[in-house]
Amino acid sequence: MKCLLVSRIDMPGALSCARQMKDALLKKGVTVLLEKDTAACLGEPGHLCGQVDADMAVVIGGDGTILRTVQQMQHQIPIIGINHGEVGFLADLEPDEAWDFIKTLSPGFAVEERMRLSLLRDNKPLGDALNEALIVTTRPAKMLRFSIVIDGRVTEQFRSDGLLVSTPTGSTAYAMSAGGPIVDPRIQGFLIVPLAPYMLSSRPHLISSNRRLEIRLECSKPAKLVIDGQKTVELGSSASLVVQKAEQPALFIDARRNFFEKVDDKLRKL
Repeated sequence: MKCLLVSRIDMPGALSCARQMKDALLKKGVTVLLEKDTAACLGEPGHLCGQVDADMAVVIGGDGTILRTVQQMQHQIPIIGINHGEVGFLADLEPDEAWDFIKTLSPGFAVEERMRLSLLRDNKPLGDALNEALIVTTRPAKMLRFSIVIDGRVTEQFRSDGLLVSTPTGSTAYAMSAGGPIVDPRIQGFLIVPLAPYMLSSRPHLISSNRRLEIRLECSKPAKLVIDGQKTVELGSSASLVVQKAEQPALFIDARRNFFEKVDDKLRKL
């Protein structure tokens, strides 16, 4: 098998884990391809994530490292995350248990698909998100005016500090902090969460990914779109964004962890 190895590079512990994992995988007969920044820190040749042909990816770090790796992949390959971050909802393994699990992997391992969302403006793609798309003002302490359009009908209009459109996977990220529900990642849908809405009646909505969802930013202050905390797009004072299910889901190696038990365990550590 071929394995792409990616590490958080600002933590010595993560890089040490990456070095040990590389050596262990090589001893197992696995071809190891180091992501370019990881490789530079380890003093070895590296590869761009978007140009690697591999059977799996081992990502050492927090959720940000995993999100960045998914963003950089042109074609999604199965990922297993080793937590070297704060909480790490996307990482299924802790460092002390990682090798015992990874050494059991063989061709044909089970993979779980995680829905991503795509954002378009004037039919032009702006990017895909595994966790969320965030719309906020470019100037602090200013409110935005939104209309939510579902299947061509305006279903809600409100003013708020911003708006989150989250995947079920991202429901345990910013959306949860903003008062949204925890959503089973097997559900195919878009979670809409207003940020500090002016009217208390503006509540989170979970919408089927089969529906046509449009977010209209109307006569507001200048705003920007942030995709998974990795990419920023300036929107100006008005915009119409279409949200749809991405063609390529993210792929995660099944670590045989119950989602709800994992969430409960992570939340107890906060």
